[in-house]
Amino acid sequence: MSFEVEGRQSWGAVVDGQVYDLGVNGADVAASLRDAIAAGLLRDSLVDGLEPVAEESEVSFLPAVPNPAKIICVGVNYRSHLEETGKAEVGAPTLFTRFADSQTGHLVPVEIPAVGTQFDYEGELAVVIGAPAFKVPAAEAQSVIAGYSIYNDFTVRDWQRATTQWIPGKNFPRTGAMGPYFVPAADIEDIQECTLETRVNGEQRQKATIADMRCPIDRLIEHISTFTPLAPGDIIVTGTPGGVGLFMDPPALLNPGDVVEVEITGLGVLRNEIVAEQ
Repeated sequence: MSFEVEGRQSWGAVVDGQVYDLGVNGADVAASLRDAIAAGLLRDSLVDGLEPVAEESEVSFLPAVPNPAKIICVGVNYRSHLEETGKAEVGAPTLFTRFADSQTGHLVPVEIPAVGTQFDYEGELAVVIGAPAFKVPAAEAQSVIAGYSIYNDFTVRDWQRATTQWIPGKNFPRTGAMGPYFVPAADIEDIQECTLETRVNGEQRQKATIADMRCPIDRLIEHISTFTPLAPGDIIVTGTPGGVGLFMDPPALLNPGDVVEVEITGLGVLRNEIVAEQ
C-alpha cells in the first residue's frame, strides 16, 4: 500500500491491521512502491524484524501506485457494458489515458466538479506492470505483471460525451480512485475467477467476473505493448462491467453524500464518499 502518516508519504505493508513503513524501515530501501516493484523488492520477509508505525485506521491512503509513468484505461471491455451503451463492437480495444495527478486513494472524499452535471462510477480491475514490457506476446504477459489493485474510474459523463475523445471526462482532479492495496500477482491464484462488484449506498450496481472481459488481460498487454513500452509501476485499468449509473432506467448518477464501494475477490474493498466541489 501507499500511505501518508504524520505528514510524510511512504509505502509499506499491512499485516493484521498494522502498517509497516517500508519506505523508511525496509532493509532494501525504495522511495516508493513503484521503485520497489522496479527493483523486485516485494516479498513477505520485508517486514521481518520491523515494528509497525501505525494502525491501518491511523494512516491516510494514497493511490496504491501514486506515481506511475503511464495509466492506460480500456473502454467498453465487458460485453454487458458494450450492450448498455449501444455502441458497435470493434476489434481492437478502446483506449484512453489518465494522468497520475488525477488519482486519489481509499477513503478519500471524491468531489463532483462544479462544472459537471453527470458524475458516475466505474468499478474496474487495475493491472500493475512489474517489468519492462515492449512487444510482449500474450503467452508471456503474465511474466510482466507485478500485481493488482481496485480502481474506480469516476467519470464526468457530460464532459466525456461532449467529444469523441474521453480524456476530459476522465481527468478531473482526484477522480481516479485506486486502492486500498496493491496485491502481488503471486497472491492471487486465478485473477480470471475473481468477482468485481460495485455498490452505491450498499446497493449492488455492477457485478461480473474478470473472465467476462471482451479483451482479456494477456491480450491487453500484448496489444498495448505493441505500440508503447510499459515500465514497472505502469497501470492498465481494464474496463468496467454493465450497470453504470448513466444507463440505468432512470439514470442513477452520483450525488453528494453517496458512498461508492468497489470490491474484487482477494483485493479488498475500495470505498469513497462523494462530495460537492469546495
